[in-house]
Amino acid sequence: MSHPGTLAWFAHHESRLAWRDWVAMMTANRRRRMTTVVIALIAFAFLMHLLAYPIVSRFAAIGPDADKATLVLMTGTLLLSWSLLVSQGMESVTRAFYSRSDLDLILSSPASAGTMFAVRIATMALATTLMSVLLGAPFINTLVAIEGKRWLAGYGVLVAVSLSAMALAVALTILLFKTLGPRRTRLAAQIVAAVISAAFVIGLQLAAIQSIGSLSRTDMLMSAEFVAMAPDADSLLYWPARAAFGDIGALAAVLGGSLLLLIGSIFLFARQLGECAHAASSVSAPATTRRQATSTSLHRASPARALRLKEWLLLRRDPWLVSQSLMQVLYLLPPAFLLWRAYGAGEGALTVLVPVLVMAAGQLAGGLAWLAISGEDAPELIATAPVPARRIVRAKIEAVMSGVALVFLPFVIAIGWPSPWHGLVTTVGILAATAAAVQIQLWFRTQANRRHFRRRQTSSRVATFAEAFSSIAWAGTAALAAAGSWYAVPAGLGAVAVLLVTRLLSPPQP
Repeated sequence: MSHPGTLAWFAHHESRLAWRDWVAMMTANRRRRMTTVVIALIAFAFLMHLLAYPIVSRFAAIGPDADKATLVLMTGTLLLSWSLLVSQGMESVTRAFYSRSDLDLILSSPASAGTMFAVRIATMALATTLMSVLLGAPFINTLVAIEGKRWLAGYGVLVAVSLSAMALAVALTILLFKTLGPRRTRLAAQIVAAVISAAFVIGLQLAAIQSIGSLSRTDMLMSAEFVAMAPDADSLLYWPARAAFGDIGALAAVLGGSLLLLIGSIFLFARQLGECAHAASSVSAPATTRRQATSTSLHRASPARALRLKEWLLLRRDPWLVSQSLMQVLYLLPPAFLLWRAYGAGEGALTVLVPVLVMAAGQLAGGLAWLAISGEDAPELIATAPVPARRIVRAKIEAVMSGVALVFLPFVIAIGWPSPWHGLVTTVGILAATAAAVQIQLWFRTQANRRHFRRRQTSSRVATFAEAFSSIAWAGTAALAAAGSWYAVPAGLGAVAVLLVTRLLSPPQP
């Protein structure tokens, strides 16, 4: 067995914590569910391979000598994945500062902080790599089965993208910490991570709307205008794409460069991460004066209004929740731009926007409902308040509905002004998707700490999937209704059926 404080000891410690965290996330801390989780993962992998075939089969014959348009499309796809991984990496590094309860104990020991954080960076890079490889495996395996083993190079590209993303995530987080300090970095890092993950997607969609009048990122990347503006086919920018197509030389260069970036970030920032963790350990809660300043307004409010104010205040204070909600709000920017561009030009763009808004409303409502209903930090305190339980639940639902209304009301007004029918359909669709998401969370009500907001499946995987299917069903119903199709009626019945099945699967409530 390795001695405490050594590199091998820290590596064993971090790997064990990562495994425990994954098991707890997948089983909701119920180890007996592990068999069910394994079966579900196998079924999910099989389904993903079936879905991957129609998506990637037409690209199987492409080789390293691909034309410029194909290189642009693959490079854009890799950049999108890279931006998402940078965002995930920044969130992991920030959690290492503020959410790990073992830091005080380890940093007060005679062990080297630089060694510990070197291992921690490597562990986070490994976790990010495994996640990207697992998500990309169905597509790569399908290409290998169709065309041959040269497509195995795709795994190497995923590793390279993950390692370079983690290296940049560490550098950006340290830069924010040195610039803003420990208290402001906690929120700023989450906001920056949300912006990074959404910036590339939003940028492509905005460019697509401006040039081709569509929300499709793929159509934008494949458009003749975009391909003409891109660098020539022999540019170094396309090396990751050529590596994915089977160019061994490009693969070696990409893998080697990303590995050097990660090693360089470990040598440069591992010791600084220890210093940042020491500073962050003293930042645990908002200032007392701020709590005192808001207590007066809560005291003067009615019980229902006080509960709504509490939920809004906690949402505003918590950086993890702000980043999750901000992500969903940012993705509404392209629909808003499309609405502005097509305003008064006809109803075609409005028909496209309606399901997008309904889908986004359902997802946002689901997150806020989980926060208000199952993410209560002080359930015992709330239960002792001189307010009926039904009124408490009603106040939480009102807080969720008002939050959704605040975001989507401008869209409804903008759509309803030129076309009252589309405005009505949008309103009904948003209300239906929001109500369904809230009701699902009420059926699967369970107590979970707010810091587990990023793990929606900690509450219930059934509820998470039910919310997704419900939002999709209501969005499809709204799209058909906006187009004036009578098929909206069976689609709406299908959305109701999703709720009925979810109710049958829900646990009994006390």
